[in-house]
Amino acid sequence: STGAVKMQPKAEELKFVTKNDGYVHIHPSSVNYQTRHFESPYLVYHEKIKTSRVFIRDCSMVSVYPLVLLGGGQVHMQLLRGDFVISLDDGWIRFAAASPQVAELVKELRSELDQLLQDKIRNPSMDLCLCPRGSRIIAMIVKLVTTQ
Repeated sequence: STGAVKMQPKAEELKFVTKNDGYVHIHPSSVNYQTRHFESPYLVYHEKIKTSRVFIRDCSMVSVYPLVLLGGGQVHMQLLRGDFVISLDDGWIRFAAASPQVAELVKELRSELDQLLQDKIRNPSMDLCLCPRGSRIIAMIVKLVTTQ
């Protein structure tokens, strides 16, 4: 009359994968060490150390759109087994897009953001909120990230 209930993994059982180190674990001194479930499978971290195994500290979960829009490297779009895929970091991180239009729009938004940031670097006194182009790009990113 009773069923099995799926248990969340123990903190020491949680592991993530990095491109260069393979499996890593959240360090026991990290605030997120006791977190047993993350809404997104992606974390960003500040520090990586190796003792008995490779640990990360100062980590935060990051969802897909902020990772695509603000992550390093180039954004690429390709058709893979019938799905449109957005990839980062030379294809190491991949996301399936809902449609080719969504993939293209996200790629274009990232390109516009990169250009806006380059403009800001060239002209530090430029106010991005008062600039019509900048305010539209920022508003779109805020809407996309907060409604994800």
